[in-house]
Amino acid sequence: MGSGTRVAVYTRVSTEDQAKEGFSLEAQRERLEAYCKARDWSIATKYVDDGHSGRDVKRPAYQKMMAERDTWDTLLVIKMDRIHRNSRNFMEMMENLQVWGKNFVSATESFDTSTAMGRFVMDIIQRIAQLESEQIGERVYMGMSQKARTGPGILGFSVPFGYSVEGGRLVAQPDEGAVVREVFERCLSGETTERIADALNARGVRAKRGGRWTHARVLYILHNPLYAGYLRWDGITRPADHTAIIGRDVFNRAQRALQSRVKIAALVRSPSALPLAPGGRETRISATAGG
Repeated sequence: MGSGTRVAVYTRVSTEDQAKEGFSLEAQRERLEAYCKARDWSIATKYVDDGHSGRDVKRPAYQKMMAERDTWDTLLVIKMDRIHRNSRNFMEMMENLQVWGKNFVSATESFDTSTAMGRFVMDIIQRIAQLESEQIGERVYMGMSQKARTGPGILGFSVPFGYSVEGGRLVAQPDEGAVVREVFERCLSGETTERIADALNARGVRAKRGGRWTHARVLYILHNPLYAGYLRWDGITRPADHTAIIGRDVFNRAQRALQSRVKIAALVRSPSALPLAPGGRETRISATAGG
């Protein structure tokens, strides 16, 4: 970057920062002005967020600065933690700046994305953010897996048709439960999923959130062991503590009926039957629809 570069000078302090020496808005401003003067950069606008956390992306001056990005070429801060304290938010900002053709400079950390070294450091930061995201995902997966094996209550999914959530537990709803039983009965009588969906739509019966019934929504119900009193997550199926709407035998017969239909069997992997004995040990199944 050469002389005449238009710079957006951004300064921020939180309530906690105001008591720390060197973090004052005035101290930041003076050092950044000197930094620009030494490089013959032109300050386009100064943006100040006073008393705002670096974890808050809705800071007024920050939002205004991004909205006015056409007026500046480079975003300048005293330290990277002045702009963001969350690595994911920081990376999202950096990706946007790259798309917009803008540079980012941290005055005290020798971080300048217009240089090869700055881009190299940016790549390292991006990989660290990716690692952090993947580690969070692994911890969530492990927690969900453990809850799927032993824990009570629901597993974080959206509330399925036929149930509501009360006190963190699934509670069967009579009207929707009757529709679920009808779906299984029609399947066992030989009707296709398309015909079942058409029949429900013709009567004005609405799916969850007022939607229309489709082949996929009917198939979701028919493949979901939740309606037989089980929970399934990532191949783990076990007895649950909510009230079943249909019996295990009805569910298993529906799976056999679906498998016998060549048209459906070609589209989805064959679901496995549920354990026959109440309280049977955990079983792993291959079906994925409706999990």
